[in-house]
Amino acid sequence: MEAAKRKRKSAEYEDDEYETFRPPPPSSTATNGGIDLSLLEALEKSQQNPVEALDLKTVKKLVLSFERRLKENIAARLKYPDQPEKFADSEVELHEEIEKLKIVAGGPEFYPELVNLGTVASITSLLNHENTDIAIDVVGLLQDLTDEDVLEDNDEPAQVLVDALVENNALELLVQLLGKLSDSDPDESAAIYSILATIENFIEVKTSVAELVCERTKLMKWLLTRIKVREFDGNKQYASEILAILLQSSTGNQKRLGQLNGVDALLQAVAMYKSKDPKSPDEEEMVENLFDALCCLLMPLENKERFVKSEGVELMIIIMNQKKMCYGSAIRALDFAMTNYPPACERFVDVMGLKTAFPAFMGKIPLSKKNKKRYKEELEERLVSLVASLFGGILRGSRRDRLLSKFVENECEKIDRLMELYMRYSNRVKLEAERFDQLELDDFEMDEDEKYNRKLGAGLYTLQLIAVILGHLWTSEHPRIRARIELLLKQQKLTKQDVQDILQEYHDNIGDLEGPEEKERAQSKIQRFISAF
Repeated sequence: MEAAKRKRKSAEYEDDEYETFRPPPPSSTATNGGIDLSLLEALEKSQQNPVEALDLKTVKKLVLSFERRLKENIAARLKYPDQPEKFADSEVELHEEIEKLKIVAGGPEFYPELVNLGTVASITSLLNHENTDIAIDVVGLLQDLTDEDVLEDNDEPAQVLVDALVENNALELLVQLLGKLSDSDPDESAAIYSILATIENFIEVKTSVAELVCERTKLMKWLLTRIKVREFDGNKQYASEILAILLQSSTGNQKRLGQLNGVDALLQAVAMYKSKDPKSPDEEEMVENLFDALCCLLMPLENKERFVKSEGVELMIIIMNQKKMCYGSAIRALDFAMTNYPPACERFVDVMGLKTAFPAFMGKIPLSKKNKKRYKEELEERLVSLVASLFGGILRGSRRDRLLSKFVENECEKIDRLMELYMRYSNRVKLEAERFDQLELDDFEMDEDEKYNRKLGAGLYTLQLIAVILGHLWTSEHPRIRARIELLLKQQKLTKQDVQDILQEYHDNIGDLEGPEEKERAQSKIQRFISAF
């Protein structure tokens, strides 16, 4: 089971919605008429110092001025270490120069020049400045320089800048700064958000940063601490999103977080919602992020083991029984935990999971505020996968008998349901195949791999899993089960050959991601089903 690709939620927000995602800004200074004096002062100042047209000469001028103020500040601090009033003015001037450098974000094509001039080393060094306000100024600058809107169509300059920042320890310094900041201070809370946004920007430009930042820093530890805080806020939401991004496509990060007791931390975080729903859309998104992270974390085998030991199976069943918003997410987490991991399947049966899962398999799913049709289909697909995992993980003994008995009770209603799903997904796949034929008539060529992928998108994988479940049921040699399958095939004007064809296509396309031995084992199991029908 592959982790579903995570949607980039932040990119989907319009400006007004995006603002609600941020922590509240620092309070402004207002006069009696509600007029913000600081805004008037800024406007007046901008009129006195009009922005110059951005060209190479301007960039060099800005850099020179910034480096001069930086040297003056370092000298003043060294000369008067215990007399802040003696270096306060140089700090204000340095702040102004950092703000001016933000202009360079308007010309990403000049980033290589910024690197060549050695400015990146100077900028990153300030992340460790004794004055936290200066460090926060630099975070704002880095966020602006690496913003995805700024870097659109400027891949090469962006890579040059991010490479230089990483080389100059920006990741380490950003995460160190995270550890010094407090959410209780509005300015520092906003800076925490900006640091997370900057790290996300780095990953957007260079995906390898996702592993680098976890190898070199304690970011994962900080994120785990942040998501365990009970109170909800924008930074907890963003921490959950960054965690999911870090785990999304990195097995190394998944294993690393597992070693940091990440499975237990995520279970604690989602347990807060086992019997209550999130209070706002932002909080709802955070919970989805937490489950996204948990599902990614459950890819490596050792983390599945940790999930079972931490009673994750029991927690997901409790969440399902509560029938709150997390119902579908709990099914998804169980699906990931039980895929190719028999101990999770055994635990599931032992703690009465069959009693919880099969009503859902029969279509008794709590309504959701989301697109009801798509939500229900997604859960159907997950439940089919979960039942296939149960059959694959429980091969003998009393647990196997309990599983098979579910398909006999109530006049074999679950086999009827299975065949209903078989027909629906089979028809979808046939329609998609007909579209290929039409496209090819229109001189649109498609290779076999593309055709197969298009069929998978239309539901072929779920159809294949249904055929695999039918294979398990048929090879059980239970007379009532076999009789029911034969009757339903006949009613639908199908033959056992139709099921064999689907199993054969599945057999021929099993990959070797888990290694050649695992591929051979999986293929021989499917071949046994084909031969038995």
